[in-house]
Amino acid sequence: MPKKRFSAEQIVTLLRQIEVSMAQGRSAPEACRAAEISQQSYYRRLHEFATHELSLAQDRMVVLGRRNAEGKLAAFLIGLRNRIAAIAGHSVTIALPMSRQDIADFLGLTIETVSRTLSSLAKDKLILIVPDGVRLLNPRAVEALAEV
Repeated sequence: MPKKRFSAEQIVTLLRQIEVSMAQGRSAPEACRAAEISQQSYYRRLHEFATHELSLAQDRMVVLGRRNAEGKLAAFLIGLRNRIAAIAGHSVTIALPMSRQDIADFLGLTIETVSRTLSSLAKDKLILIVPDGVRLLNPRAVEALAEV
């Protein structure tokens, strides 16, 4: 089969399409043919996807286990910024599609701690809280907090 270039979204869609075909009783070679990719390419992409997911899970465990509230929130903001940049391009404003309660649950903190920490970062002029998001005023300083 000729080589094709796929975006990250297309790869995930293909992996899901092949997974559904296999769940419906098709063999892996049949499902790959139907998706118009080679079986070798399918397994390579599946491996890359699984490796990426494991890396994200490991990063999250480190965030939950070793950092203080400021470091957890900074790592969350930097991680979200990087994921958004990979999809939509670089931006200093980070859209927060989650409520503060959801962020607190995700980071293993209380909503009060998340609110207090966001206010502290804003007071220190590292971030600016905007409607539905946060603007990084000093990205390097926030990155440094995330590394602690």
